[in-house]
Amino acid sequence: MATLELRNVNKTYGAGLPDTLKDIQLSIKDGEFLILVGPSGCGKSTLMNCIAGLEQITGGAILIDQQDVSGMSPKDRDIAMVFQSYALYPTMTVRENIEFGLKIRKMPQAAIDEEVARVAKLLQIEHLLARKPAQLSGGQQQRVAMGRALARRPKIYLFDEPLSNLDAKLRVEMRTEMKLMHQRLKTTTVYVTHDQIEAMTLGDKVAVMKDGIIQQFGTPQQIYNDPANQFVASFIGSPPMNFVPARLVAQGGQLHAVLDSGQARCELPLPGADLGLEGREIVLGIRPEQIALGAGGGSGGPSIRAQVQVTEPTGPDMLVFVTLNQTKVCCRLAPDVACQVGDTLALQLDPARVLLFDAQSGERLQANRIATTVKDNMAALGGR
Repeated sequence: MATLELRNVNKTYGAGLPDTLKDIQLSIKDGEFLILVGPSGCGKSTLMNCIAGLEQITGGAILIDQQDVSGMSPKDRDIAMVFQSYALYPTMTVRENIEFGLKIRKMPQAAIDEEVARVAKLLQIEHLLARKPAQLSGGQQQRVAMGRALARRPKIYLFDEPLSNLDAKLRVEMRTEMKLMHQRLKTTTVYVTHDQIEAMTLGDKVAVMKDGIIQQFGTPQQIYNDPANQFVASFIGSPPMNFVPARLVAQGGQLHAVLDSGQARCELPLPGADLGLEGREIVLGIRPEQIALGAGGGSGGPSIRAQVQVTEPTGPDMLVFVTLNQTKVCCRLAPDVACQVGDTLALQLDPARVLLFDAQSGERLQANRIATTVKDNMAALGGR
């Protein structure tokens, strides 16, 4: 096991071209599970390849256990990587695939047999050892690829979207298996995905990336509950956060957001919001589960009557879509809510959970934000 630290890592593919990675700064402890998440083209796989040594960085440093490995070849970094395509040798059996790296390292055959047995038992593939990859299902191939990496007992495991080729049901099953495996092995792990559900369920720490920049770094709970900007808020969460353009007005020494459903109008109190924002056009963020049915008043704040535009029963929830300030808003309600398109509902938004974003930059406006941005994180590391 090992610590991993990235200090001002940059990557560009040539003079005059934009940076693919820009001043990446991250630090994870021994045994932590780090998720790199973001849309396609954000630089997460490039960053993974730089950590592995498959691509050379053009600036900064990569440290494993406080040792700078930036100039080392991949074989000298003591890292094992599982690729999206699994990269199994088609002419070899499962046993031979798992053994291959150990034989290259010239381990004694008795030690190799012992390691293969350990890994096969851990991943429940003992009955597959004599088969070849073409005879395996997608989930079984994924297990073999993981087994080949696990057999090396490296300092750090790297996983590059290993579940993306699996069907939805198998992805859920394998996600649970990966979490159980990490709990047993306690090995430092870096995992790349574009799936925010994987990010929320697997990671001890999550780094959300966009355009080669880390937008926010923190625990899944921090990133979900306290996003640093509108991009993070929109990317993490399913259904995604609602974003409603609104105008702020002062009333009774407190700011309120003006909401209009076309049928009714209300002023939603915003506790703790800076009075200096009065009159400013902002974007109000609220997650679907933070909107409830209500008659108004009390700690839930005022209600607003809105007409149902669309309903989507999902089984455990009823997703109801209405319009506020000419913007579609999703409400996650109980599955037994009886409503149809055209009905009018009284809805309450939780004022304590409402977030404010700058309409131009998308940055958070509230001063009480506890989200961990890159700047915050590096300050906590001692300003390195």
